[in-house]
Amino acid sequence: MTVTAAMVKELRESTGAGMMDAKKALVENNGDMDAAVDWLRTKGLAKAAKKADRVAAEGLVGVAVSNGRGVAVEINSETDFVAKNADFQSLVREVAKVALQTGDSVEVVRAADLNGKTVETVIQEAVARIGENMTLRRLHVLEGDTVVSYVHNSAADGMGKIGVLVALKGPADKAQAIGKQFAMHIAATAPLALSEAHLDAAVLERELAVQTAKALEENASSPKPKPDAVIHNNIIPGRMKRYLSENTLLGQAFVINPDLTVEAAAKEAGVEITGYARVAVGEGIEKKEEDFAAEVAKMAQG
Repeated sequence: MTVTAAMVKELRESTGAGMMDAKKALVENNGDMDAAVDWLRTKGLAKAAKKADRVAAEGLVGVAVSNGRGVAVEINSETDFVAKNADFQSLVREVAKVALQTGDSVEVVRAADLNGKTVETVIQEAVARIGENMTLRRLHVLEGDTVVSYVHNSAADGMGKIGVLVALKGPADKAQAIGKQFAMHIAATAPLALSEAHLDAAVLERELAVQTAKALEENASSPKPKPDAVIHNNIIPGRMKRYLSENTLLGQAFVINPDLTVEAAAKEAGVEITGYARVAVGEGIEKKEEDFAAEVAKMAQG
């Protein structure tokens, strides 16, 4: 497979690796971006790259909470300018309210009633009125004894670039008090899962493979190699333990008090975190890079 400059650029931006290292990684892995990331990490040339770092889209996430139920809806627009439009913000607010009452899927919300019309019809009318394409893309519902919400990079009340919901068990007053702090923590750290038990097995398997290859390679090139038993019984498990502490919510150091894990902070506050949702605008959408000069040249050629 031909490795293009654009592929090298994408890999460099997502991993921080040098140009020649990024190119070599792609060549060695036949252009497979994920495999190239793992190759760079094995060589100690890159940190773990999250796909969210390489995607972008515009719009807003709206959140709404009531009586132990919370929703986060993502409505995308073509430009950030529209996300600042009061008409668009009103749409996000109204759709979030409808989702809170009726939604268990995007399809259900699209078909739900909003002032005598379906949500989908209201969105299409907004498209015609505002002059820019927009779509209800995602919905996340979270239920619990107490559900707390938080919006980061707020554009208006209850909406912004990142919406977080946290479900907690325990006294409602204590859950409300510390729940907001946990939600802010989640917005900042973007954990992959609540705990090890909630992590995708494939993600864990891939990380173990990377850490194993990296540890063995480092040991092989060391002037004083350690016995294989030490690598497999101590070094690799230690690295996986650190990975879990960095990427699971309950295992992370609490940003408000780094001396405690989030799990310990919750216990100290007399509550238990039972679930969470973090929805950031544009996650999973590859933003097409436009070559303006090429586009102009193409138009000039008719």
